[in-house]
Amino acid sequence: MRNIEIYDTTLRDGAQAEDVAFSVEDKLRITEKLDDLGVHYIEGGWPGSNPKDVEYFKRAKKLKLKNALVVAFGSTHRPKIKVENDPNMKALVESQATIITIFGKTWDFHVKEALKITREANLVIIHNSIAYLKKHSEKVFFDAEHFFDGYKGNPGFAIKCLLAAQKAGADRLVLCDTNGGTLPDDLRKIVHEVLKKVKTPIGIHAHNDSDCAVANSLSAVELGAVQVQGTINGLGERCGNANLCSVIPNLQTKSGFKCISTENLKKLRDASRFVNEIANMSHFKRQPFVGDSAFAHKGGIHVSAIRKHPETYEHMRPELVGNSQRVLISDMAGRSNILRKAEEFKIRLDADSPEVQGILDRMKGLEHQGFQFEGAEASFELLLKKALGLHRRFFDLIGFRVIDEKRHENEEPISEATIMLRVGKNIEHTAATGNGPVNALDNAIRKALEKFYPELKSVRLLDYKVRVLTTGKGTSAKVRVLIESGDELHKWGTVGVSENIIEASWQALVDSIEYKLLKEKE
Repeated sequence: MRNIEIYDTTLRDGAQAEDVAFSVEDKLRITEKLDDLGVHYIEGGWPGSNPKDVEYFKRAKKLKLKNALVVAFGSTHRPKIKVENDPNMKALVESQATIITIFGKTWDFHVKEALKITREANLVIIHNSIAYLKKHSEKVFFDAEHFFDGYKGNPGFAIKCLLAAQKAGADRLVLCDTNGGTLPDDLRKIVHEVLKKVKTPIGIHAHNDSDCAVANSLSAVELGAVQVQGTINGLGERCGNANLCSVIPNLQTKSGFKCISTENLKKLRDASRFVNEIANMSHFKRQPFVGDSAFAHKGGIHVSAIRKHPETYEHMRPELVGNSQRVLISDMAGRSNILRKAEEFKIRLDADSPEVQGILDRMKGLEHQGFQFEGAEASFELLLKKALGLHRRFFDLIGFRVIDEKRHENEEPISEATIMLRVGKNIEHTAATGNGPVNALDNAIRKALEKFYPELKSVRLLDYKVRVLTTGKGTSAKVRVLIESGDELHKWGTVGVSENIIEASWQALVDSIEYKLLKEKE
């Protein structure tokens, strides 16, 4: 069984997708989730391109990752600047990343039209950039940009680019189908020729503009590639990148390759939904392997057959990737999910316990209202504990009022929240301002509770997202609020749903505070 390196570029290439924008906190949470999934490399971003990525690399060094190495990404040095003076090179080195990936031109069309230099000068740039970075990092990967288009136009020059990178000491030569237009037959022919001419292990980086990114990635591995680059859910520029949620299970369950552990493979669906929630994107129901409909059955003949044997209408067992079989308009699905999450939370829950069905029914009812617990694990843990009698109330709301006032057209609005709570026999009535109604409410509830629970002083609201759930209703639409909170050691997500955005925010804020207090008392 040959081991295949999984190189995730969700945080860099995936973030270039339309409608996707990750904060630093988002990127750090996704990094931890990808590490838990068991990928080998996580491309964190381009430290020379923006302040956000610079901050990410500083903070990522403090993460206690178990499986993955964080990779810094950048380009070869600029033609008119010496490699040691190039700001991009300096930023890559200053990131202190263990692994650095740089891309360089391998299509002579780009060398002539984009860089406006000679082919020979381009070869020198590739060599010098890699040789310089090899002095400052453990490994350097070379992304051969537009390699397949370059090979089709001038195979000799494309190969010379790879050989220049190889001579400079590149640890991986990654063949990139940057425009995503290469079909599997052509890709196989080109990869076969490349492997005759280079000694350095190769990787594959495929885009999906022809809907062939997964097929191309699988083909390259079958021929000898040792590394696959891709993104969770296929996020990426234009039509996206190779979808690791399809690449990994196809390689591991069907082709005999080892990508991640069997246990970690069961976390694939959870990782897929987590990234979508953090990206504030709807889940694609029909996504292979991890979608809600991937193992769903509706037709009578199908349902009758799978009850006798699942393999009659399923290409694999859904549990292998953390999914579950669903028979539509029935309640057959979901118990295993409840039990698995309870195990993760170290909550004892017997498979035959009647509480399991009650929790499942409660969860389905909330999901029907618009709740989603991926990315809001703290809210789901609270749901479990409430159902099992493991929850305790720390305070009761008597009432709150939120005012948003704009006194002059050229002035910023003023937000103020007034709140009244009962803590035991004590009534606390207080007010606070904020840079928006939700921030004011957050400040007010903390102000009211911190005298009783000083541990809340360490809690910070790190991120806040709103998604409209019902289209066509304008400002009266139901919304889902996802909040990320954290203290010095941990981060957690909570969720709220309502037609009233303040009420949805209140639900998520209360869950965040109760989660913190419960954890402190455990």
